Amino acid sequence: MENKNAVLKKVKMSLDTMRPFLQKDGGDIEIVSLSDENVLSLKFVGNCSSCSQSAMTSAGIEEAVKGYVREIKEVIYID
Repeated sequence: MENKNAVLKKVKMSLDTMRPFLQKDGGDIEIVSLSDENVLSLKFVGNCSSCSQSAMTSAGIEEAVKGYVREIKEVIYID
């Protein structure tokens, strides 16, 4: 298994591909943590934190991250 820093680097790269779309609407996403079980915690910030489309956005982000970073078992969102 890859070390946590390598997994986080791949997560950041996958999020960076989506960041321009979030930032265009005045928001962004942050990595909160990665557990030893490869559960990724993310947090929407800015306009994304209160957007009515965040559920759809979060599903798309989860799909993209898990598709790019196979080590990720689950993505959860922190308020």
